Amino acid sequence: MQYDALYYPYPSRRMVHYANRGMVSTTQPLAAEAGLDMLKRGGNAIDAAIATAACLTVVEPNSNSIGGDTFALVWTQGKLHGLNASGPSPGAISLEQVRAAGHEKMPTYGLLPVTVPGTPASWAILSERFGRLPLSEVLAPAIRYAEEGFPVSPTISSYWNLGYHNIKALNDEVLYRSWMEVFAPGGRTPRSGELWRSPGHAQTLRSIAETNAESFYRGELADRIDAFFREHGGYLSKEDLAAYSPEWMEPISVNYRGYDVWEMPPNGQGLIALMALNVLKGLDFDAKDTPETLHKQIEAVKLAYADGLRYITDPRNMEVTVEELLSETYAAQRRSLIGTEALMPAPGEPPKGGTVYLAAADGEGNMVSFIQSHSGDFGSGLVIPGTGICMQNRGAGFSLDPNHPNVLAPRKKTYHTIIPGFITKDDQPVGCFGVMCGSIQPQAHVQVVMNAIDFHLNPQASLDAPRWRWLREKTIEVEPQFPDHLAQALSRKGHNVQRALDSGMFGRGQMIWRDPETGVLAGGTEPRADGHVAVW
Repeated sequence: MQYDALYYPYPSRRMVHYANRGMVSTTQPLAAEAGLDMLKRGGNAIDAAIATAACLTVVEPNSNSIGGDTFALVWTQGKLHGLNASGPSPGAISLEQVRAAGHEKMPTYGLLPVTVPGTPASWAILSERFGRLPLSEVLAPAIRYAEEGFPVSPTISSYWNLGYHNIKALNDEVLYRSWMEVFAPGGRTPRSGELWRSPGHAQTLRSIAETNAESFYRGELADRIDAFFREHGGYLSKEDLAAYSPEWMEPISVNYRGYDVWEMPPNGQGLIALMALNVLKGLDFDAKDTPETLHKQIEAVKLAYADGLRYITDPRNMEVTVEELLSETYAAQRRSLIGTEALMPAPGEPPKGGTVYLAAADGEGNMVSFIQSHSGDFGSGLVIPGTGICMQNRGAGFSLDPNHPNVLAPRKKTYHTIIPGFITKDDQPVGCFGVMCGSIQPQAHVQVVMNAIDFHLNPQASLDAPRWRWLREKTIEVEPQFPDHLAQALSRKGHNVQRALDSGMFGRGQMIWRDPETGVLAGGTEPRADGHVAVW
């Protein structure tokens, strides 16, 4: 039977999902079900999250990979834990070398933007500290899908093909040959519903499982990565890999209308979402879909983004502190700038003082907000021969301006876009949430948090609501389904409103809330993706 898996002429609706023994929500059904299988095998939410994340490197390879980074917020044992598994730039790279090569800004593809991957180390350290099942069992579903193959889902096949054309246009058959062999065998990418397999990927995952990721950082896989970069004149080395370890960090938060909203601290951009909410909590909102509500949200996000882009980098190099940026005094100062007309955002002076997301929960009260990325579709476009490892291009976020806090330097972490979110109330978990996709993430965090807290939408409706995103200056972009009357009203307030042809750049999110009295879980998944909520 002939049909188009991406053609849907009639409106559809997802319902909020309920369960009490476990739930996993993510952008690909096979990955979500793999996580749920871990719960049924006696594992906990941490095991489920790792299994889902590993599967996503296989079944959604355009958005994340073994060669990417991870951030996680884990509620367990009555406490919220934060893991920053983003990697630094190579020790041998320098601003002077990159500028001498003729670059005025960091390139998107190739050898230069590759940083140390943190994802394999994140799986190992989470499993060791909080998991219940052996890592070999947790990674088994991902290994099976890589080895035996799986049918590619519709949205992923579309972005996979887009990534192929972007890499093909680079016209470097030698550097990107391995990518083409793995992800575009026969000169094309897999179509929706077509089986795809990657034996090299399976071997790599098996090696990571058997060595608790040691092979990736200090063993055979590290040697193969090192050899590839030496052969092609890159900077990443096995010494960089051996020196790496993830960091446990205290999450940061603001109290928003009685709820504590949590994000990871810099180098991540979660601080932007918190700054915006800190401004918005001092404003009144009578209804959700009004020009006044949208205008206030947009203006708060613009101000927070101006500060985030100015100040966020590796925390060792920040000019101001998180506490200063989240102070009530500074929030009031920034709030006072919001008027009836669109403003031109600029950073203030604080008073001195390509990605996948998944949510997992179990019946014991453990919850995980987990985000994993290699930055952009297929990251750097570089695949280590014989391994299936696609290397990230997170270093593209560095500035080459020597006066900018986020300027490129050896073994430095760049401003990072991927951010998991979490909400608590009265020191008890409400739930986990996240929305992936570059700069939309803090903006979407603000929108879905307000949908839930201010406007009392269930998790699925909170994700379904049409989104906007700020692009630059006074320009915003709205989704195709965004109401015309609201777009026109925002235009009259001075916003330059553009309408997108599709929803691809408006993020793909997941949510799981937990009822504190019954333990019942309520979950939603992203209608803009191949999303799935697996329940038990």
